[in-house]
Amino acid sequence: MAARSIASLSLSFGLVSIPVKVYSATETSSAVHFNLLHNCGSRLKQQYVCLKEGVVVERADMVKGYEFDKERYVTFTPAELKALEESARHTVDIISFIPLKAVDPIYYDKAYFLAPDKRGAKPYHLLRQAMLQSGRCALARWAWKGKQYVVQVRPAHDREGEEGGLILQQLLYADEVRSMRELDIEAADIAKPELQLALQLIDQIAAEGYEPADFKDEEKARVLAAIDEKIAGKEIVVTEAASEAADAKIIDLTEALRASLGVKKAAAAAPAAPAAPVGPAPAAAGDAAAPPPPRKAARRAPAADNAAAAAAEPAAPATRPRARKAG
Repeated sequence: MAARSIASLSLSFGLVSIPVKVYSATETSSAVHFNLLHNCGSRLKQQYVCLKEGVVVERADMVKGYEFDKERYVTFTPAELKALEESARHTVDIISFIPLKAVDPIYYDKAYFLAPDKRGAKPYHLLRQAMLQSGRCALARWAWKGKQYVVQVRPAHDREGEEGGLILQQLLYADEVRSMRELDIEAADIAKPELQLALQLIDQIAAEGYEPADFKDEEKARVLAAIDEKIAGKEIVVTEAASEAADAKIIDLTEALRASLGVKKAAAAAPAAPAAPVGPAPAAAGDAAAPPPPRKAARRAPAADNAAAAAAEPAAPATRPRARKAG
């Protein structure tokens, strides 16, 4: 399915205006969602109840208010709220160019892809190439859906099989990010031998970069597998996870670092264990379990993801686990 743009804008710097289309860069609809049901199996609906009168309030009778003191509110009509909103503009105005790594990722909010619109390809690629060569990104202002944003426009690097473009990243304001000073972090003196051991451990498991495709949502795969078992009429067997914290020994920090280095070296030298077979156990003779009805394709993880997650599960314990029906 082709990507659909959510807006058409002009990206402007100086006297140059670049027509662009905006696309959402992230997708959350693949998450597993559960509905709230009554114990009779019927869906529930949400209602708003007046705390003073104890009656259900319809949406037409609701007004928005701001609590300026305990239980004291000023109310606003829809027209007044509309007048307060930032008027949407179809331009993203670049105000400065800063080093690419100048923005701490803690300020990152939602990301969007920018693609050139009609007659915008040349200035689009010119801006991207100039930012790549200068090692800088753009800071800009953007009014969108009633709010004004500070945004970063940065070049996306080429990836295998696809050419890089521009990313528009909404940034949080300073008062939207908490300060770590609130945590009152205690200071500590680090000995040089401890630092050297920590650096060795970092070197031992260092990688050249982040490959998103190397990581799969194993929890989602387990949930989908459990849903399939439920659909097939099977019970969910719940095993009690062993508490590692209870068995952990308190040892010297230096010894812990040395032990970590030894564990990693032993793991690297050991031959890979054969993968456990993936898939349901063969049915006993005479069993005629019907296959579960298919669920919506959009809510399933890819088959490869399920297989990878199942292969990564630890082998079942030799003793029979305690079982109960999932509530």
